[in-house]
Amino acid sequence: MIYEKMIAEHQRLEKQIEQLQLQLKDFPEGKLIIASNGKGNKWYQSDGHNPVYLSKKERKLAEKLAHKKYLLLQMKNMIHEKKAIDFYLRHHDSNAYQTEQSFINSSEYKELLAPSFTPLSQELNDWMNSPYEKNEMHPENLVNRTHSGNLVRSKSEAIIDMFLFKHKIPFRYECILQLDDIFVFPDFTIRHPETGEVFYWEHFGMMDNPNYSKKVSSKLQHYISNGIIPSIQLITTYETKEKPLSPEMVEKIVEHYFL
Repeated sequence: MIYEKMIAEHQRLEKQIEQLQLQLKDFPEGKLIIASNGKGNKWYQSDGHNPVYLSKKERKLAEKLAHKKYLLLQMKNMIHEKKAIDFYLRHHDSNAYQTEQSFINSSEYKELLAPSFTPLSQELNDWMNSPYEKNEMHPENLVNRTHSGNLVRSKSEAIIDMFLFKHKIPFRYECILQLDDIFVFPDFTIRHPETGEVFYWEHFGMMDNPNYSKKVSSKLQHYISNGIIPSIQLITTYETKEKPLSPEMVEKIVEHYFL
C-alpha cells in the first residue's frame, strides 16, 4: 500500500509544482532583500547583482516579491520531496504485490491462511460463503483478481475488497438487491462483523461522465426511497480520471463503519 500512496503523492506534487511554476510567471522580476538598521527594515529588489531600494510607496511591489519568495520556498520543498519519492520508486520491487497475492492464493498456503482472513462469527462466515445471485452482465469486465479471490471490475473495487478482506469483514460482491420494482447489484453488500447489520457500498468511478452521473443520481434515489440512506446504511465513494479513489480514503471508511 505504501507504493500506491507514493505514486499518488508523486502525481500530486507534480501537479502542484506545475501550478506554482505557472503562478510565478505573473510575479515581478528579481528577489526581495530585507536589511535591518536597528530602527526598522529597508526593502531592496535585487537581480542578483545590483539591489534597488524600494520606498514605502512601493510596498505593493515588496509584498509581491515577499509572496514570490514564499512560493519559491514551497516549490523547493516540493521538488525535494518529489526527488525522495523518485528514489523510492526507482528502488521499489514492482513484483512485491504480485508475490503477496500469489502467496495468499497458492494452493499450498490458502487453506492454512484462511483463519487469518475469516470473519470471527460462524454465522457471518457462512453467509459470506453461501451461494447468492450475482450480476451476470458483462463478465468480460471482471478482470481484477483480489486478495479474497473475487474477480472485480476495477482497481478501486479491488482496493475496497482488499481492506474488507484484510479486516475480516464479511461481504458479498455484486449480490442482487430489489429496490422498488427494479433489481440492482450493489458493488458490495457488507455485514457488520459484530452486530451483523447490513450495509451497502457503491463505488461510482466515472463521475466526470455526464450520462454516468445522471444514472448515479437516479440509482441513489431508488436507494433513498427504500430507506437505504447514504452515509447511514449506504456507503458511497466517487472518482474521476483526475481524482481516483485513494487507499487512504478506503481505509478510513472501513475503520469508521466497521472497526
